[in-house]
Amino acid sequence: MRAAVMRNKTLVITDVPLPEPGPGEVLVKTLACGICGSDLHALKHAEKFVENARRAGGRPMDPGRDVVMGHEFCAEIVDHGPQTERRLAVGTRVCSRPVLMRPSGPQTVGYSNDTPGGYAEYMRLTEALLLEVPAGLATEHAALTEPMAVGLHAVAKARLEPDDVPLVIGCGPVGLAVIAALRLRGARPIVAADFSPLRRSLAETLGADVVVDPARRTPWESWREVAARREPGPPPPSAWAGAAAVKPAVIFECVGVPGVIDQVMVSAPRGARIVVVGVCMEADTIHPMIGISKELSVQFVLGYTADEFASTLRHIAAGAIPAAPLVTGRVGVEGVPGAFEELGMPERHAKILVEPWRR
Repeated sequence: MRAAVMRNKTLVITDVPLPEPGPGEVLVKTLACGICGSDLHALKHAEKFVENARRAGGRPMDPGRDVVMGHEFCAEIVDHGPQTERRLAVGTRVCSRPVLMRPSGPQTVGYSNDTPGGYAEYMRLTEALLLEVPAGLATEHAALTEPMAVGLHAVAKARLEPDDVPLVIGCGPVGLAVIAALRLRGARPIVAADFSPLRRSLAETLGADVVVDPARRTPWESWREVAARREPGPPPPSAWAGAAAVKPAVIFECVGVPGVIDQVMVSAPRGARIVVVGVCMEADTIHPMIGISKELSVQFVLGYTADEFASTLRHIAAGAIPAAPLVTGRVGVEGVPGAFEELGMPERHAKILVEPWRR
Protein backbone atom coordinates (compact mmCIF):
# COMPACT_ATOMS: atom_id res chain seq x y z
CA MET A 1 0.00 0.00 0.00
CA ARG A 2 1.07 3.60 -0.57
CA ALA A 3 2.13 5.66 2.42
CA ALA A 4 3.98 8.80 3.45
CA VAL A 5 6.82 7.50 5.62
CA MET A 6 8.90 9.49 8.10
CA ARG A 7 12.48 8.44 7.45
CA ASN A 8 15.60 10.29 8.61
CA LYS A 9 13.62 13.49 9.36
CA THR A 10 12.11 13.53 5.88
CA LEU A 11 8.87 12.30 4.36
CA VAL A 12 9.23 9.62 1.70
CA ILE A 13 6.38 8.33 -0.47
CA THR A 14 6.74 4.59 -0.87
CA ASP A 15 5.02 1.21 -0.69
CA VAL A 16 4.78 -0.48 2.71
CA PRO A 17 3.30 -3.85 3.70
CA LEU A 18 -0.45 -4.06 4.18
CA PRO A 19 -1.09 -4.32 7.96
CA GLU A 20 -2.62 -7.57 9.14
CA PRO A 21 -5.19 -7.25 11.94
CA GLY A 22 -4.51 -9.32 15.01
CA PRO A 23 -6.97 -10.69 17.59
CA GLY A 24 -9.65 -8.13 18.41
CA GLU A 25 -8.55 -5.85 15.56
CA VAL A 26 -10.00 -4.70 12.25
CA LEU A 27 -8.46 -3.66 8.97
CA VAL A 28 -9.70 -0.25 7.84
CA LYS A 29 -9.34 1.87 4.74
CA THR A 30 -8.22 5.41 5.57
CA LEU A 31 -10.73 7.90 4.18
CA ALA A 32 -9.35 11.14 5.64
CA CYS A 33 -6.63 12.00 8.14
CA GLY A 34 -5.73 15.42 9.47
CA ILE A 35 -2.16 16.64 9.68
CA CYS A 36 -1.47 17.59 13.29
CA GLY A 37 0.97 20.20 14.54
CA SER A 38 2.52 17.48 16.69
CA ASP A 39 3.40 15.62 13.50
CA LEU A 40 5.23 18.69 12.21
CA HIS A 41 7.15 18.87 15.50
CA ALA A 42 7.87 15.14 15.50
CA LEU A 43 9.37 15.34 12.01
CA LYS A 44 11.55 18.32 12.86
CA HIS A 45 12.46 17.34 16.43
CA ALA A 46 12.33 13.53 16.27
CA GLU A 47 15.09 12.93 18.83
CA LYS A 48 13.64 15.41 21.33
CA PHE A 49 10.17 13.96 20.78
CA VAL A 50 11.45 10.48 21.65
CA GLU A 51 13.66 11.62 24.53
CA ASN A 52 10.82 13.51 26.23
CA ALA A 53 8.40 10.61 25.74
CA ARG A 54 10.90 8.20 27.29
CA ARG A 55 11.59 10.52 30.25
CA ALA A 56 7.83 10.75 30.82
CA GLY A 57 7.65 6.97 31.16
CA GLY A 58 6.39 6.13 27.68
CA ARG A 59 7.60 3.62 25.12
CA PRO A 60 8.30 5.85 22.15
CA MET A 61 9.00 5.02 18.54
CA ASP A 62 12.52 4.48 17.25
CA PRO A 63 13.36 7.50 15.02
CA GLY A 64 15.96 5.37 13.26
CA ARG A 65 13.20 3.20 11.78
CA ASP A 66 10.34 4.07 9.45
CA VAL A 67 7.15 5.58 10.92
CA VAL A 68 3.83 6.19 9.18
CA MET A 69 2.26 9.09 11.06
CA GLY A 70 -1.37 10.22 11.14
CA HIS A 71 -3.69 9.99 14.16
CA GLU A 72 -6.68 12.24 13.27
CA PHE A 73 -8.73 9.99 11.04
CA CYS A 74 -12.01 8.69 9.71
CA ALA A 75 -11.87 5.24 8.12
CA GLU A 76 -13.99 2.45 6.66
CA ILE A 77 -13.99 -1.13 7.90
CA VAL A 78 -12.56 -3.52 5.29
CA ASP A 79 -12.11 -6.77 7.23
CA HIS A 80 -12.34 -8.23 10.72
CA GLY A 81 -9.42 -9.99 12.37
CA PRO A 82 -9.70 -13.08 14.57
CA GLN A 83 -11.62 -13.00 17.84
CA THR A 84 -13.69 -9.96 16.86
CA GLU A 85 -17.36 -9.41 17.64
CA ARG A 86 -18.10 -7.97 14.18
CA ARG A 87 -20.66 -5.61 15.72
CA LEU A 88 -19.95 -3.11 12.92
CA ALA A 89 -20.23 -4.39 9.36
CA VAL A 90 -17.70 -4.11 6.58
CA GLY A 91 -18.21 -0.75 4.88
CA THR A 92 -19.08 1.10 8.10
CA ARG A 93 -17.36 4.47 8.56
CA VAL A 94 -15.63 4.75 11.94
CA CYS A 95 -13.53 7.00 14.12
CA SER A 96 -11.31 5.79 16.93
CA ARG A 97 -8.91 6.98 19.53
CA PRO A 98 -5.49 6.39 17.95
CA VAL A 99 -4.45 3.52 20.19
CA LEU A 100 -3.97 -0.14 19.37
CA MET A 101 -4.63 -2.20 22.52
CA ARG A 102 -2.44 -5.29 22.66
CA PRO A 103 -1.40 -7.77 25.38
CA SER A 104 2.14 -6.37 25.19
CA GLY A 105 0.81 -2.90 25.93
CA PRO A 106 -0.85 -0.05 24.01
CA GLN A 107 0.67 1.23 20.78
CA THR A 108 0.00 4.76 19.58
CA VAL A 109 -1.35 4.73 16.04
CA GLY A 110 0.75 7.15 14.03
CA TYR A 111 3.71 7.22 16.43
CA SER A 112 4.75 3.59 16.21
CA ASN A 113 7.25 1.78 14.03
CA ASP A 114 4.93 -1.20 13.73
CA THR A 115 1.46 0.36 13.64
CA PRO A 116 0.92 2.60 10.60
CA GLY A 117 -1.22 5.71 10.91
CA GLY A 118 -3.52 7.57 8.58
CA TYR A 119 -0.93 8.75 6.07
CA ALA A 120 -1.31 5.30 4.55
CA GLU A 121 -4.08 3.66 2.55
CA TYR A 122 -4.90 1.13 5.29
CA MET A 123 -4.59 0.85 9.08
CA ARG A 124 -5.45 -1.67 11.75
CA LEU A 125 -7.50 -0.56 14.74
CA THR A 126 -8.81 -2.08 17.95
CA GLU A 127 -12.43 -3.12 17.41
CA ALA A 128 -13.52 -2.22 20.95
CA LEU A 129 -12.50 1.41 20.45
CA LEU A 130 -14.41 1.99 17.21
CA LEU A 131 -17.19 4.58 17.04
CA GLU A 132 -19.59 4.53 14.13
CA VAL A 133 -19.77 7.83 12.28
CA PRO A 134 -23.36 9.16 12.45
CA ALA A 135 -25.30 9.04 9.18
CA GLY A 136 -25.17 12.34 7.36
CA LEU A 137 -21.90 13.51 8.91
CA ALA A 138 -19.30 14.28 6.26
CA THR A 139 -16.19 12.11 6.40
CA GLU A 140 -13.91 15.16 6.41
CA HIS A 141 -15.72 16.55 9.45
CA ALA A 142 -15.67 13.23 11.31
CA ALA A 143 -11.89 13.17 10.85
CA LEU A 144 -11.68 16.28 13.04
CA THR A 145 -13.02 14.43 16.07
CA GLU A 146 -9.56 13.77 17.48
CA PRO A 147 -8.18 17.35 17.37
CA MET A 148 -11.44 18.89 18.55
CA ALA A 149 -11.56 16.45 21.47
CA VAL A 150 -8.26 17.96 22.63
CA GLY A 151 -10.05 21.28 23.10
CA LEU A 152 -12.93 19.66 24.96
CA HIS A 153 -10.47 18.00 27.34
CA ALA A 154 -8.48 21.20 27.93
CA VAL A 155 -11.63 23.12 28.85
CA ALA A 156 -12.78 20.31 31.16
CA LYS A 157 -9.40 20.37 32.91
CA ALA A 158 -9.72 24.14 33.42
CA ARG A 159 -12.63 23.55 35.84
CA LEU A 160 -14.33 26.77 34.81
CA GLU A 161 -16.42 28.73 37.27
CA PRO A 162 -19.34 31.00 36.20
CA ASP A 163 -17.32 34.18 36.80
CA ASP A 164 -14.21 33.10 34.84
CA VAL A 165 -13.18 35.00 31.71
CA PRO A 166 -11.08 32.88 29.31
CA LEU A 167 -8.19 34.09 27.18
CA VAL A 168 -6.83 31.89 24.38
CA ILE A 169 -3.25 32.61 23.30
CA GLY A 170 -2.67 31.18 19.82
CA CYS A 171 -5.43 30.36 17.32
CA GLY A 172 -3.93 27.48 15.40
CA PRO A 173 -5.89 24.22 15.31
CA VAL A 174 -5.37 23.63 19.05
CA GLY A 175 -6.49 27.13 20.01
CA LEU A 176 -9.47 26.91 17.68
CA ALA A 177 -10.50 23.62 19.28
CA VAL A 178 -10.33 25.29 22.71
CA ILE A 179 -12.46 28.21 21.48
CA ALA A 180 -15.09 25.81 20.10
CA ALA A 181 -15.15 23.93 23.41
CA LEU A 182 -15.45 27.16 25.40
CA ARG A 183 -18.40 28.25 23.29
CA LEU A 184 -19.99 24.85 23.76
CA ARG A 185 -19.49 25.23 27.52
CA GLY A 186 -21.11 28.69 27.48
CA ALA A 187 -18.02 30.44 28.85
CA ARG A 188 -18.35 34.03 27.67
CA PRO A 189 -16.85 36.36 26.74
CA ILE A 190 -14.02 34.52 25.00
CA VAL A 191 -10.92 36.57 24.19
CA ALA A 192 -8.48 35.14 21.61
CA ALA A 193 -5.16 36.38 20.26
CA ASP A 194 -3.05 35.50 17.22
CA PHE A 195 -0.78 37.35 14.78
CA SER A 196 -2.37 35.65 11.75
CA PRO A 197 -5.39 37.36 10.13
CA LEU A 198 -6.63 33.97 8.84
CA ARG A 199 -6.48 32.43 12.29
CA ARG A 200 -8.15 35.45 13.88
CA SER A 201 -10.97 35.17 11.36
CA LEU A 202 -11.39 31.47 12.14
CA ALA A 203 -11.38 32.27 15.86
CA GLU A 204 -14.36 34.56 15.34
CA THR A 205 -16.13 31.93 13.27
CA LEU A 206 -15.68 29.31 15.98
CA GLY A 207 -17.00 31.55 18.74
CA ALA A 208 -14.46 34.07 20.05
CA ASP A 209 -16.13 37.30 21.21
CA VAL A 210 -13.00 39.49 21.17
CA VAL A 211 -10.15 38.79 18.75
CA VAL A 212 -6.81 40.55 19.17
CA ASP A 213 -3.80 41.13 16.92
CA PRO A 214 -0.86 41.17 19.39
CA ALA A 215 1.12 43.29 16.92
CA ARG A 216 -1.38 46.11 17.45
CA ARG A 217 -2.59 45.62 21.00
CA THR A 218 -1.70 43.34 23.88
CA PRO A 219 -4.22 40.56 24.58
CA TRP A 220 -4.19 41.59 28.23
CA GLU A 221 -5.62 45.05 27.51
CA SER A 222 -8.55 43.54 25.65
CA TRP A 223 -9.02 40.88 28.30
CA ARG A 224 -9.08 43.44 31.14
CA GLU A 225 -11.71 45.49 29.36
CA VAL A 226 -14.18 42.61 29.22
CA ALA A 227 -13.14 41.15 32.58
CA ALA A 228 -13.51 44.40 34.55
CA ARG A 229 -15.88 44.07 37.45
CA ARG A 230 -18.95 46.30 37.41
CA GLU A 231 -19.46 45.80 41.14
CA PRO A 232 -17.12 45.54 44.15
CA GLY A 233 -14.83 42.53 43.97
CA PRO A 234 -14.62 39.68 46.47
CA PRO A 235 -12.27 39.78 49.45
CA PRO A 236 -8.55 39.78 48.63
CA PRO A 237 -7.22 36.29 47.78
CA SER A 238 -4.30 36.79 50.17
CA ALA A 239 -2.87 39.27 52.62
CA TRP A 240 -0.59 40.61 49.90
CA ALA A 241 -3.31 41.55 47.39
CA GLY A 242 -5.82 44.33 47.04
CA ALA A 243 -9.48 43.88 46.10
CA ALA A 244 -9.98 42.16 42.76
CA ALA A 245 -10.74 44.69 40.02
CA VAL A 246 -11.19 42.02 37.37
CA LYS A 247 -12.90 38.66 37.18
CA PRO A 248 -10.79 35.49 37.40
CA ALA A 249 -8.60 34.74 34.40
CA VAL A 250 -8.28 31.31 32.79
CA ILE A 251 -5.56 31.45 30.15
CA PHE A 252 -5.13 28.74 27.53
CA GLU A 253 -1.57 28.67 26.15
CA CYS A 254 -1.96 27.11 22.68
CA VAL A 255 1.31 28.10 21.00
CA GLY A 256 3.89 25.56 22.18
CA VAL A 257 6.94 27.75 21.58
CA PRO A 258 9.72 28.29 24.14
CA GLY A 259 9.26 31.45 26.16
CA VAL A 260 5.49 31.73 25.81
CA ILE A 261 4.60 30.19 29.19
CA ASP A 262 6.97 32.63 30.90
CA GLN A 263 5.46 35.56 28.98
CA VAL A 264 1.98 34.46 30.02
CA MET A 265 3.05 34.21 33.66
CA VAL A 266 4.57 37.70 33.56
CA SER A 267 1.44 39.24 32.04
CA ALA A 268 -1.25 37.22 33.82
CA PRO A 269 -3.27 38.84 36.61
CA ARG A 270 -2.95 37.62 40.18
CA GLY A 271 -4.59 34.28 40.86
CA ALA A 272 -4.88 33.33 37.18
CA ARG A 273 -5.13 29.72 36.10
CA ILE A 274 -2.94 28.82 33.10
CA VAL A 275 -3.82 25.76 31.04
CA VAL A 276 -0.92 24.65 28.82
CA VAL A 277 -2.32 22.97 25.70
CA GLY A 278 0.42 23.80 23.17
CA VAL A 279 3.08 21.10 22.81
CA CYS A 280 6.60 22.48 23.14
CA MET A 281 9.26 19.94 22.17
CA GLU A 282 12.19 22.00 23.42
CA ALA A 283 13.49 22.90 26.86
CA ASP A 284 11.86 26.00 28.29
CA THR A 285 12.46 28.39 31.16
CA ILE A 286 10.09 29.99 33.62
CA HIS A 287 10.68 32.19 36.67
CA PRO A 288 9.00 30.53 39.66
CA MET A 289 9.11 33.73 41.73
CA ILE A 290 6.66 35.32 39.30
CA GLY A 291 4.23 32.46 39.74
CA ILE A 292 4.70 32.50 43.50
CA SER A 293 4.19 36.23 43.89
CA LYS A 294 0.99 36.09 41.81
CA GLU A 295 -0.22 32.76 43.19
CA LEU A 296 -0.66 31.37 39.68
CA SER A 297 -1.86 27.85 38.92
CA VAL A 298 -0.46 25.96 35.92
CA GLN A 299 -2.22 22.89 34.48
CA PHE A 300 -0.65 20.84 31.66
CA VAL A 301 -3.08 18.79 29.55
CA LEU A 302 -2.84 16.00 26.99
CA GLY A 303 -5.34 14.21 24.80
CA TYR A 304 -8.82 13.35 26.05
CA THR A 305 -10.84 10.66 27.78
CA ALA A 306 -12.90 8.02 25.98
CA ASP A 307 -16.10 9.86 26.93
CA GLU A 308 -14.74 13.20 25.70
CA PHE A 309 -13.77 11.64 22.36
CA ALA A 310 -17.24 10.13 21.89
CA SER A 311 -18.94 13.37 23.00
CA THR A 312 -16.89 15.35 20.49
CA LEU A 313 -18.03 13.13 17.62
CA ARG A 314 -21.65 13.64 18.69
CA HIS A 315 -21.21 17.41 19.03
CA ILE A 316 -19.69 17.66 15.54
CA ALA A 317 -22.54 15.60 14.08
CA ALA A 318 -25.10 17.85 15.79
CA GLY A 319 -23.39 21.03 14.56
CA ALA A 320 -22.58 22.15 18.12
CA ILE A 321 -18.86 22.10 17.30
CA PRO A 322 -18.24 23.69 13.89
CA ALA A 323 -15.84 21.62 11.80
CA ALA A 324 -16.26 22.80 8.21
CA PRO A 325 -14.34 26.11 8.56
CA LEU A 326 -11.21 24.30 9.73
CA VAL A 327 -10.67 22.23 6.58
CA THR A 328 -8.62 24.42 4.26
CA GLY A 329 -6.90 21.83 2.09
CA ARG A 330 -6.85 18.21 0.92
CA VAL A 331 -4.01 16.14 -0.52
CA GLY A 332 -3.36 12.55 -1.49
CA VAL A 333 -0.44 10.57 -0.11
CA GLU A 334 1.88 12.10 -2.70
CA GLY A 335 1.03 15.59 -1.45
CA VAL A 336 1.90 15.02 2.22
CA PRO A 337 5.47 16.46 2.09
CA GLY A 338 4.21 19.62 0.40
CA ALA A 339 1.37 19.92 2.91
CA PHE A 340 3.86 19.83 5.79
CA GLU A 341 5.69 22.77 4.20
CA GLU A 342 2.49 24.75 3.63
CA LEU A 343 1.34 24.27 7.21
CA GLY A 344 4.43 26.17 8.30
CA MET A 345 2.77 29.27 6.81
CA PRO A 346 -0.27 30.10 8.99
CA GLU A 347 -1.74 32.47 6.42
CA ARG A 348 -2.54 29.64 4.04
CA HIS A 349 -4.08 26.83 6.05
CA ALA A 350 -5.72 25.72 9.28
CA LYS A 351 -6.16 21.95 8.74
CA ILE A 352 -5.04 19.94 5.72
CA LEU A 353 -6.61 16.50 5.32
CA VAL A 354 -4.76 13.57 3.80
CA GLU A 355 -7.09 11.51 1.62
CA PRO A 356 -4.89 8.54 0.68
CA TRP A 357 -7.10 7.46 -2.23
CA ARG A 358 -7.09 10.92 -3.83
CA ARG A 359 -5.25 10.87 -7.13
